Amino acid sequence: MKKSYDNEMKLEFLSKSSNESFARITIAAFAAQLDPNIEEISDIKTAVSEIVTNSIIHAYDTSDEIIKIHSYIKDNTITIEISDTGKGIEDIEMARKPLYTSKAELERSGMGFTIVENFMDELKVESIVGLGTKITMKKVISKEENLLEE
Repeated sequence: MKKSYDNEMKLEFLSKSSNESFARITIAAFAAQLDPNIEEISDIKTAVSEIVTNSIIHAYDTSDEIIKIHSYIKDNTITIEISDTGKGIEDIEMARKPLYTSKAELERSGMGFTIVENFMDELKVESIVGLGTKITMKKVISKEENLLEE
């Protein structure tokens, strides 16, 4: 059966804060095959950091559980799905509002989804209370023409 994309990767890791940078760097390395510019790779890394951090802080509270990343590339677009089997988001619309946080005592800014929406081309949030959350993000990588070609 032919895959509908050019390349893919899957990653699973414990919901420990030390793994946030691991996830960010792994996705950056995978995205590198699209030859993104510095701004694009920075946007991708920041978005992954925000979503993984949200899973670590909000999905599982204090227990170490599994966070999964499934990423694939089709043409010049990278799609990144980050999922957990944590407690889920009760009100997705409210959670996506700037400055909203359910963990104010941890001095969270409540800007995670807002940052991701600004840095990525698409953001989809799916969540079922008690079963977990899946975030799907897409970034189109620009293909700049080499001006030195004749």
